[in-house]
Amino acid sequence: MARATRGTKGRKKHKKWLKLAKGATYRRSKIIKAARNTAERGLKYAYVARRLQKRRFRALWIARLNAAVRPLGLSYSRFIAGLKKHQIELDRKILAEMAITDPAGFAAVAQRAAQ
Repeated sequence: MARATRGTKGRKKHKKWLKLAKGATYRRSKIIKAARNTAERGLKYAYVARRLQKRRFRALWIARLNAAVRPLGLSYSRFIAGLKKHQIELDRKILAEMAITDPAGFAAVAQRAAQ
């Protein structure tokens, strides 16, 4: 009996995995079995990293805000509590960006939060 090579459909599946493993070196980018393992692991890490990135950016914004409000006589927690009390609905990303690009505007917001 002749050996079935799976033709077009098999080639399409194989090329999909090879394309995903393109950045790998040696055998991992050329042999289907190794390429598939590499690509699956890479996809898993990418999924996890997308979630970790959100945490890391939030931590960065909080650190920047804390550093920006300290010279104004506030702590980060008191600053956020003051914003909530005065119903100022700016998120941490915007506030951190504002602290860097528009210090005068940020100082006004911080002063309002301090009251």
